Amino acid sequence: MALQLGDQFPNFTADTTVGKIDFHQWAGDSWVILFSHPADFTPVCTTELSAVARLVPEFSKRNVKPIALSCDSAESHRQWIADIKDYGKFNDFSYPIIDDASRELAVKLNMLDKDEIGAQGLPLTCRAVFIIDSNKKLRLSLLYPATTGRNFAEILRVIDSLQLTDKKKVATPADWKQGEWCMVQPSVKEEELPELFPNGVTKVELPSGKGYLRKANP
Repeated sequence: MALQLGDQFPNFTADTTVGKIDFHQWAGDSWVILFSHPADFTPVCTTELSAVARLVPEFSKRNVKPIALSCDSAESHRQWIADIKDYGKFNDFSYPIIDDASRELAVKLNMLDKDEIGAQGLPLTCRAVFIIDSNKKLRLSLLYPATTGRNFAEILRVIDSLQLTDKKKVATPADWKQGEWCMVQPSVKEEELPELFPNGVTKVELPSGKGYLRKANP
């Protein structure tokens, strides 16, 4: 069965470009973004892994560890990293890529794309994204087709939203970015507003007359 939001993310052991890891132990107290790609030495994937390598400092600020996966060997990954570094014009590649040549994890985590068949006649991994919090719970799951590269600025935006709404009684509106106003959660009572939002709350007047749309900057 596919993982549901809030499920405990399963532990696993795997070979990677930095050696064998126990996933939960490797994650420690950090959040994790685990993202899969169809195959090594492919154009879109090279741009994606390069983009994540450049964003490692931003992920670190948020206590997030990135880790990639494809149905290729760790040795293939290591050879590919030279291309990724050259394409991105940087010297350091500081996150691991998981060896899933057996496709065990791809099957377990429901990451195979039936429409993308590799040279061996087997399905390739799609562009899956899992955001896992420090309690090892799945907080977001996205599946992209092989032909569409991911927007990692959006992944960062989602992490900002998840981490903010874990601490504050707010929800983030459409196109929200860190530092912008948020929506006060409907469960917050009027008498709680002054204490929770000392900077004030703006109530938006709507035709229905219902006062459910309340804006605040937490």
